[in-house]
Amino acid sequence: MKRDIFQAIADPTRRAILVLISSTALTPNAIAEQFKTTRQAVSKHIKILNECDLLEERKEGREIFYQLKIDKMKEIDKWLEQFKEIWEKRFNQLDQVLINLKTKENEN
Repeated sequence: MKRDIFQAIADPTRRAILVLISSTALTPNAIAEQFKTTRQAVSKHIKILNECDLLEERKEGREIFYQLKIDKMKEIDKWLEQFKEIWEKRFNQLDQVLINLKTKENEN
């Protein structure tokens, strides 16, 4: 089964892993040390993130280091952009309502 990026970020542990590896590459053990869960559970999360193509994998000797593929996150940003536009429009409308109310209040 092919997973998509939204399945990857649906889980709070996977989101935390992404934040953790966004600035520096870490081994699975170093990632697992940051969580109060088993190494196997973290490995499963890493596998899902890898399946979603969110991780860069680099081997150094026997160690594997994972780092976030930041470009892949653009898919999420692109999808969210449609909602940003809607909310900006709604906030602008709300601003106008508040300005109108304040103007009426000052007239009285």
